[in-house]
Amino acid sequence: MNEKFDLIIIGGGLAGAALAVALRGSRLAIALIDNAISAPGPLKPAGWDTRIYAYTPASARFLQTLGIWDRLDHDRLCAVERMQVHGDGGGRLDFEARDSGCAELAWIGESAPLLHELWESLTRQHNVAVFAPAAPKTFTRRDASVDITLEDGRILSAALAVGADGRDSWLRQAAGIGAHGHSYSQQAIVANLRATAPHQGIARQWFRTDGTLAWLPLPGDRISLVWSVPDGIAATRMALSDDDFCQRAAEAGGRALGDFAIETPRAAFDLRFMRAERIVAPRLALVGDAAHAIHPLSGHGINLGFQDVQALAGLLGAAGSWEDIGEHALLRRYARARAEEPFLLQYTTDALARLFACRNPLVAKLRNMGLDLAARLPVAAKLLARYAANGAF
Repeated sequence: MNEKFDLIIIGGGLAGAALAVALRGSRLAIALIDNAISAPGPLKPAGWDTRIYAYTPASARFLQTLGIWDRLDHDRLCAVERMQVHGDGGGRLDFEARDSGCAELAWIGESAPLLHELWESLTRQHNVAVFAPAAPKTFTRRDASVDITLEDGRILSAALAVGADGRDSWLRQAAGIGAHGHSYSQQAIVANLRATAPHQGIARQWFRTDGTLAWLPLPGDRISLVWSVPDGIAATRMALSDDDFCQRAAEAGGRALGDFAIETPRAAFDLRFMRAERIVAPRLALVGDAAHAIHPLSGHGINLGFQDVQALAGLLGAAGSWEDIGEHALLRRYARARAEEPFLLQYTTDALARLFACRNPLVAKLRNMGLDLAARLPVAAKLLARYAANGAF
């Protein structure tokens, strides 16, 4: 027996959960499928979460419209007021929030508390049915609907399926949508550390010969470290003791924040560039990492996902009762709205990652000269600050 809905969302992470919440006032009956989360949703974390994001002011405003932002514990969020970018040959660029016309460049915060609040909202919605944990098994596209068969045999039907299931999206692959990309042959090592010197709300980033290092300010004396390094170096650094790792991390940033101590265990994630060949097809749309995976050096991955969700939710929520939300002509409007920003951010960060990975001495000299030149040009500094805050110029 089929269970019928208007919309099926596959993936209950930040993007998928946000889409369900963004459609809370709509007429749509929604099914949310996730195999990694158990209903009624993730518990509120007691300690600090290793997975940290830089939420732009635009993302904060979007989450505020969902009624989520104000429910977060703001004692666990830290505003970024300034950013320092250091090249590998002495180049440096500083910019401030006021240059972007914002009170802050970003908010640094954990993933887990935000996901908890999103699930708290969606599980109370009258128009959402949660299937979790549940794994999709088959995808069938018909003229007027799609069917998702779960591994337990249940069949869900809807006018539209949305893939919010990450860069290895099951739905994207099941629908036969190709993706192109490449591995950076790098790992992002992440950890939360305690520092002996105040960070003063400054985000710091170093383009080093061995990779990219970022220190993102967290409340109190904490920072989130993101260290993107080649696979071999990552394995060596993950094998270090906590004390040795902290010493290496402090030295890599010139001990600008004194000494470090471990706050949360280290984790490592492989880095890949991925771009779906298309983000819509008849009765199907992709959001977030299912559509585009990005290098973390810009800090905009989750923000791209939220902007996808905002654009798609606005389109679906405004559809009249007579409209077919899975109609390809309607979905192409979402694709057009999201054609420019992800493309520019993906290829800008990809170019920067390649530029600073190049070991040619002449290229190294030119890229550090570029940082210094941008620092001396007020217009360039303002544009870069605007990019840091909003992911767009």
